[in-house]
Amino acid sequence: MLNQYRRLTTLIIHAKSHSLTIVQLDVFTRRWTSLPFRPEILVIDDEEGIRRLLTTILTEKGYNVDTAATGEEAIRKTSEKIYNLVLIDIILPDLCGVELLTQIKETRPRTRKVIMTGNPSLQNAVEALNKGADAYVMKPLNVEKMLNTIAEQFAKQDTERKSTVDSFQSGKLRARIELIKRIGSEV
Repeated sequence: MLNQYRRLTTLIIHAKSHSLTIVQLDVFTRRWTSLPFRPEILVIDDEEGIRRLLTTILTEKGYNVDTAATGEEAIRKTSEKIYNLVLIDIILPDLCGVELLTQIKETRPRTRKVIMTGNPSLQNAVEALNKGADAYVMKPLNVEKMLNTIAEQFAKQDTERKSTVDSFQSGKLRARIELIKRIGSEV
């Protein structure tokens, strides 16, 4: 019976040092363990070679990567899961990348959105940025520039997250965190 209690754990979101960390509490030993945070990226491109290449590169850099070949598949995946960043090809077989960008912006406003295109034009870039793209990268992809763009987007997202945590800590969230800490110390 004691072994069953030892295995019981609780996952909570813990606000600490202005960053959100998932922690695990072993209710038997009263020990907290931080779980690693790996940003989630969705690569949306109709070219399988691009999806594979980006999956390999981004996975090696420590990101969790998912892919979609069509706009419809991307809409389904973003409705089922929260991604930190999406890389969207501007030309997809079933939906224009800018239209997809608009839909993702409406359903997942905090997700960073980066448009990729092999047909660079000033009009495409301006339209994408006006419709809510956070960045714009050209194909063929320069891996270093793409990784820098992704890092910049995560830095901006982290700044937004810190601002949100700061504002919440002054109110009800602070009280809830204290309650969770108290419960954890009493167990």
